[in-house]
Amino acid sequence: MTSSHLDHHLALLTQLRGILVALGEAEQVLDDSHALFIERYDELIALLPVDTESSLYLGQDLISQIFHRYPQIAHLVPRDLLWFFGGDCLHFMPDEEIEMFQTLDERRFEAMENDQPFDWNQEKRLLALAPQTSSKH
Repeated sequence: MTSSHLDHHLALLTQLRGILVALGEAEQVLDDSHALFIERYDELIALLPVDTESSLYLGQDLISQIFHRYPQIAHLVPRDLLWFFGGDCLHFMPDEEIEMFQTLDERRFEAMENDQPFDWNQEKRLLALAPQTSSKH
């Protein structure tokens, strides 16, 4: 995994952490386990750069828990994180979005194979602007 790709997702995790902390500070969380959740979330952020593969399961678990524990902020979870962690997180994505991220990953891997630079955000914008060619029944 390229450093910039991982850095992008770490930045998104950090952004989401800020939202989770603010939720607790605003006393919008009713149970006492919020602090423990933030501790586990911090573990994920620390572990991800060190052992990306094994931390993916923790990421899937924590991101999925956000949807169940904090439904009021579910719309603020970056879609990139759902794709990055995969697994159960994909249940929170519509098929069209999954297709877009599959195409995005294919382009990223192709660029890596050809030793070409790849800008995830720019490519994502280009895909979002592209006319939808899939047929809907």
